[in-house]
Amino acid sequence: MRTGERFIVGMRVHVTDYAAAARQVVDWARTRESKVVCVANVHMAMETHDDAAFRQIVNAADLVTPDGMPLVWSLKALGAKTASRVYGPTLTLHVCEAAAKAGVKIALYGGTPESLDAFEATLQQRIPNIDVACKIAPPFRPPTPEEDERDTRLLAESGAGIVFVGIGCPKQERWMAAHKGRVPAVMLGVGAAFDFHSGRVKQAPAVLQNLGLEWAFRLAMEPRRLWRRYAKHNPRFVALFARQLLLNARTLAKEEAA
Repeated sequence: MRTGERFIVGMRVHVTDYAAAARQVVDWARTRESKVVCVANVHMAMETHDDAAFRQIVNAADLVTPDGMPLVWSLKALGAKTASRVYGPTLTLHVCEAAAKAGVKIALYGGTPESLDAFEATLQQRIPNIDVACKIAPPFRPPTPEEDERDTRLLAESGAGIVFVGIGCPKQERWMAAHKGRVPAVMLGVGAAFDFHSGRVKQAPAVLQNLGLEWAFRLAMEPRRLWRRYAKHNPRFVALFARQLLLNARTLAKEEAA
């Protein structure tokens, strides 16, 4: 993994890339280490800013990748010149390909039975030797203790070294933190990756993703669900990060003057 990390409006983000992140995940998975991997964007950054308990969860993760371009730009502004995007859906495929080569089983947690079946079929076409050992579509309500215990047991007994968790931020990060040490696998929060890859949800064109405008595309697709999130988070992120840069510059100026 590329060395280095930075804090962006209080959230820790690692400087890595697809190959290094996938290699690290599979290395952990070979020995079924219980680890947490988050893919971070502006939404997650602002959730960590607004909720100290959630910030502690994300900052305690074993790997936090810059999923969104604004975080890549922020890393570069903080001196991490080699920073590059490690987008959740793309990282999912890199990890699946590396897992198949290493003979590591995977599991899927999230979505619906139909979306999991569609995603598994997509994986089997793309990576024929992928071994999907377990698929669980949890209820959209909070699971009962009995349901959670059953699902945890199924994941542990499946032999999967990697569990892709697709139940959305911040729910999936809280779930992974609560199951660290209980699920003997690398838990990787991937949001809507299952639906993106199976074609059930359309992804933003690459040009919009590279311009940091994926949010605008998603807003156009789901305005009722997303407009409040973007209106609340995006302007505040810009203001908070600008303040962070200003404070950093002042600190540096004082140190140089001393």
